[in-house]
Amino acid sequence: MLSHLRPALVSMGLFTALLGVAYPLAVTGVAQAAFPVQANGSLVRDAGGKVVGSALIGQTFAKSEYFHGRPSAAGNGYDASASSGSNMGPLNDKLIAREKTDAAALRAENPGAVIPADAVTSSASGLDPDISPANARFQAPRVARERGVPVGQVTALVDAQVQQPLLGFIGQPRVNVLTLNRALDARFPKGG
Repeated sequence: MLSHLRPALVSMGLFTALLGVAYPLAVTGVAQAAFPVQANGSLVRDAGGKVVGSALIGQTFAKSEYFHGRPSAAGNGYDASASSGSNMGPLNDKLIAREKTDAAALRAENPGAVIPADAVTSSASGLDPDISPANARFQAPRVARERGVPVGQVTALVDAQVQQPLLGFIGQPRVNVLTLNRALDARFPKGG
């Protein structure tokens, strides 16, 4: 029996060391060397070096002088520990009521404008950091009004922040809400 047990234990030890220690360390090392920003969470820092968020995880911007992200179904809104969609189908009464309430508020904010779908629907993760360019342009009049600047300047800032699809065809054009709001603060400080 010992002749069968010894090779099994040696194999288990070898594969544990190889696949449980050496391989993860090698992958981590390559990631840190080749993609250090992404490997460390794509953290966004202010001028003083303080972390203000991540370019990969949405966060709440509730003040009217900021662009707002998509609605979040993750916990209590952009709660990374409760990442998930609502799992409500298109005929769910709660989802329909929430979307109607959100659409009514958006219609009052920007009468006569077409409301982009991503302004009232949440993403599958509930943590999407991006909105569509149409959603950002929809919000531009409110942001411009709150900041006291011409809407054309805010729209030009939005257009400058649009990220094109990867390789020109993978994904959709998008605007990262955190980087847009940081550019907004830099270009048009509140009250300035």
